[in-house]
Amino acid sequence: MTTPVLNTDFPGLKLAARGKVRDIYDLGETLLIVTTDRISAFDVIMNEGIPHKGYVLTQISAYWFRQMEGIIKNHIISTDVADFPKECQPYADVLAGRSMWVKKAQPLAAECIVRGYISGSGWKDYQKTGAICGIKLPEGLKESDRLPHPIFTPSTKAELGTHDENISFEEMCRICGTEISTKVRDVTLAIYEKARDLADEKGIIIADTKFEYGIYEGELIIIDECMTPDSSRFWPKESYKPGGPQPSFDKQFLRDYLETLDWGKTAPAPPLPEEIVRKTGEKYMEALVKLTGKGI
Repeated sequence: MTTPVLNTDFPGLKLAARGKVRDIYDLGETLLIVTTDRISAFDVIMNEGIPHKGYVLTQISAYWFRQMEGIIKNHIISTDVADFPKECQPYADVLAGRSMWVKKAQPLAAECIVRGYISGSGWKDYQKTGAICGIKLPEGLKESDRLPHPIFTPSTKAELGTHDENISFEEMCRICGTEISTKVRDVTLAIYEKARDLADEKGIIIADTKFEYGIYEGELIIIDECMTPDSSRFWPKESYKPGGPQPSFDKQFLRDYLETLDWGKTAPAPPLPEEIVRKTGEKYMEALVKLTGKGI
């Protein structure tokens, strides 16, 4: 397997942040976002990377950003390294395919989650309360059922190593303001509905996904990543059967493996067998090929 890119270190560039997956460099008026091959589960970064994962995430994000330009602008200036500022050029080999040169927006203080199917924490919430994040749902839904309508369920943005917390739309309005929160909700639902239909044609069910938004020159734009296997639940349409968990193209495969271990879901992470690393990488690559028709 190709050696994964776990960290980047570019002398001459100012590292602004190192997240679970992305290394962000401050270029002054703009940012350089480099998507590594790191993978996290239960908010813990694994020791092993997934080869080509950063490439897959970047290419899928770029694909979706282009598809949604009629709904909302995004933060991309270019994904072609040849266009990047000259101080980035010495690192072109590492940056190629896995990086974005982007506008520097002011991020909103909430993550914007949309759910079209009932799964994960939403399913657990529904079992206890008959609702997801306070949104009442019909009785008798099964795990993985398609919801009557997609629902918007924002959350707080947690610091690295801590968990996001679901909040109500009303709480988001208090945090971000009613006008901007309403626009974000409406845009999020519009993006999801368009993406759900496009993905469905390519054999993928997008069960849920999350977005981040920012303000750039007074305008709301979408930032970070867009409907990748890291930020979404992707299910193969051909095997979809409500009533239990679904096979997936995302890191649920890794989570399922970790659930079999005697591990407290806190750092340090357990070692991953080569087979788990390989199969996880194959699932990410399959999602890219199905969506865009292109691999590496």
